[in-house]
Amino acid sequence: MPAAIKVFYRYVTAINRVVGIGCMYMIFVMMGVLLFASFTRYIFNIPFLWIIEMSQFLMAAYYLLGGAYSMQLDGHVRMDVLYERWPKKKQAFVDSITAFCMIFYLGFLLYGGISSSSYALKYGQKNYSAWGPYMAPIKIIMSIGVLLMLLQSFALLFKDIAESRGEKIE
Repeated sequence: MPAAIKVFYRYVTAINRVVGIGCMYMIFVMMGVLLFASFTRYIFNIPFLWIIEMSQFLMAAYYLLGGAYSMQLDGHVRMDVLYERWPKKKQAFVDSITAFCMIFYLGFLLYGGISSSSYALKYGQKNYSAWGPYMAPIKIIMSIGVLLMLLQSFALLFKDIAESRGEKIE
């Protein structure tokens, strides 16, 4: 593989590893928000409007920003009926075909995310709830998560192509 592809693979993998490990700790923030909600509502009888939406926003950021790291670890769900029995080169070839589908899907998702984020920024879009938070921050975070997954998909595609040719990219 060309040196530029190897550098791209290393940098994208490193960035997604740092972001993914950082996102792992976001679950504790979300747990803290929900624990705070439980205490204020049931012990002090003070319900807050923002807690459920904030935990939903945190969860969306958690799984979208951590998605690329999950792809890196091969931590997604896969049905291993035949795949497990194939040789590594055949697995890499099939993975490279599915990577094209993933790149196509994530490309459209990123286009929609950028469009939605720019709309939210331009018009100051707010959520239709009692709290009414601005939607631009979460939409931008979601678009960044999709971008990171798209870059990781390209990195995995290059890795799979190299492995199907009997080469190593790492």
